[in-house]
Amino acid sequence: MLVIGICGASGSGKSTLAEELSRAIGEGCTILNHDCYYRDHPSLTLEERSLLNYDEPEIFDHDLFLEDIKRLLDGKPITRKRYDYAHHRRDDTDDLIEPPEVLIIEGIHVFYDERLCELMFLKLYMSVDADICLLRRIARDINERGRTIDNISVQYLSTVKPMYDKHIRNYIEFADVIVAHGGRNARIVQILAGYVRDELRLRSRA
Repeated sequence: MLVIGICGASGSGKSTLAEELSRAIGEGCTILNHDCYYRDHPSLTLEERSLLNYDEPEIFDHDLFLEDIKRLLDGKPITRKRYDYAHHRRDDTDDLIEPPEVLIIEGIHVFYDERLCELMFLKLYMSVDADICLLRRIARDINERGRTIDNISVQYLSTVKPMYDKHIRNYIEFADVIVAHGGRNARIVQILAGYVRDELRLRSRA
């Protein structure tokens, strides 16, 4: 199984690139979103959970994420994890994910854990202007997560931008490939998909 990591700022096009690359590679490709692995805080009230910093690295359950990926690498299925953004709670399912030929993982901190980076065949970093990322985040949070402009602004200034400056911008140093112009860069998608298919062919002959 080949593991491809996609990292970058919120709104940089990570999910879009993952979907476009998965389509270009074809069957046998699965996407895992790091956002589904936020730590659960059932003992906190909704108001208390809403005040947590969801952009810091430690808000994610890196150990569980790593454990699931290792299970897939070992040829074992995992259960699909989900996150309820409205209630800030984990909402995991019993649906099984079978080990694919190619696993794409994406998230703002997927390069944070060195143990996970060591398992990646290819590491991609999304390099997109901060203003564009913010506009995309606003549209997503309003349309998909039911948030207000005031709420988005407070979160951006208090956690999103500080965590980008402190952590996310530095992950570019770990990247094998820097992707510009967002996730719908058709040329880079075709180049990457061709590279992955060639590697799969080489491994099938070994």
